Amino acid sequence: MDHISLIGFMGCGKSSVGKELAKLLPSMELIDLDSYIEAMTGRTIPEIFENEGEAAFREMEKSALEDIFMTGELTGTAYILSLGGGTVTTEACRRMIRRNTTCFYLKASVDTLVANLEQWPGDRPMLKSDKGLRTRVEELMATRGPIYEKTAHHVINTDGDDYLAAAVDIVTLL
Repeated sequence: MDHISLIGFMGCGKSSVGKELAKLLPSMELIDLDSYIEAMTGRTIPEIFENEGEAAFREMEKSALEDIFMTGELTGTAYILSLGGGTVTTEACRRMIRRNTTCFYLKASVDTLVANLEQWPGDRPMLKSDKGLRTRVEELMATRGPIYEKTAHHVINTDGDDYLAAAVDIVTLL
């Protein structure tokens, strides 16, 4: 089985859907890319953004994906990759994702994203803004939405769906 990647904006449910997908596909290993980078660097994502900036973090994402795909080839391990909301903003990452995975865009409306991000705010460097959460989400989605659409092999609408239902939708499409 090929690798699966989950892309989409922060708060769309990539991590939660990934966990449900891993239960449905127990032969596959779940990797959250942000957690992988934190383990690799010994720093949190906010620390990396604060100390080195977004460009350095995007390079780390690219390197991490290269490592993961190489490891999968060497070991024969298939992965479910829950990717960061901005991973696909890097052309090299987009190419790797399209070439090495069946990519699913977990698409959610701005209303759903804002509600989820308010409920589980976390420390999300890309959302720091004086403009307010909704405005920042709208700004980022204006640029990222078309990139998610272009990168994905399949689009799963997560509005009003629970995470298990989205995972079942993904398995159905494999």
